[in-house]
Amino acid sequence: MPNRALTRFCLVRHGETDWNAERRLQGQLDIPLNAQGQRQARQLADAVAAAGHRFDALYSSPLRRAYDTAEPLAHAVGLSVATLPTLMERHFGAMQGARLGDAAQTHPQAWAAYAERSLHHDLYGGESIQVFADRIHAAVNQLARQHCGQRILLVAHGGVLDMIYRLASGQPLQGQRMIVVPNASLNWLSHDGQGWQVDLWADTRHLGETALDEI
Repeated sequence: MPNRALTRFCLVRHGETDWNAERRLQGQLDIPLNAQGQRQARQLADAVAAAGHRFDALYSSPLRRAYDTAEPLAHAVGLSVATLPTLMERHFGAMQGARLGDAAQTHPQAWAAYAERSLHHDLYGGESIQVFADRIHAAVNQLARQHCGQRILLVAHGGVLDMIYRLASGQPLQGQRMIVVPNASLNWLSHDGQGWQVDLWADTRHLGETALDEI
């Protein structure tokens, strides 16, 4: 990407929660980190500090599981956490709180739309995939313009990172997810002022253990 200011993004998915382990859809419900997630947040911060990564800004979803993952990182890189509501997870409507293994029986109509990746179905009071994608794409494109040529650390959710990956890779919204988004993973992208590029995805070497994938 010659002759253009390169903006680097390090995307972090929050640490583990009990609902991740139970395979429940959290959406915008404010579920805290469990003990494993708190440990992952510390491991993230230690790894970023040890690697000597420098960042110009740190942004987080305001939901507790993301913010509590961001706080140790803030201490490690010497920045304060700026919360952005536009980085919150998708609102899953009637599906929020549902166990994936039970949802076909407990929420059959919402489950059918969710499983089919219907672009314009709001799951009865939530956000459609299209509305969610538009929100996330607008947020990260604005950050790329605002921080042109800088390095940004961003802590959010599995669905958010999936939408950003689709933006960078060109994967259509209708397709099933092609990548993993582990808890507490590091994911690197860059923006050259005109387009996005995925540089490194789903790095969990700092954890020394298997992290749960986005459900």
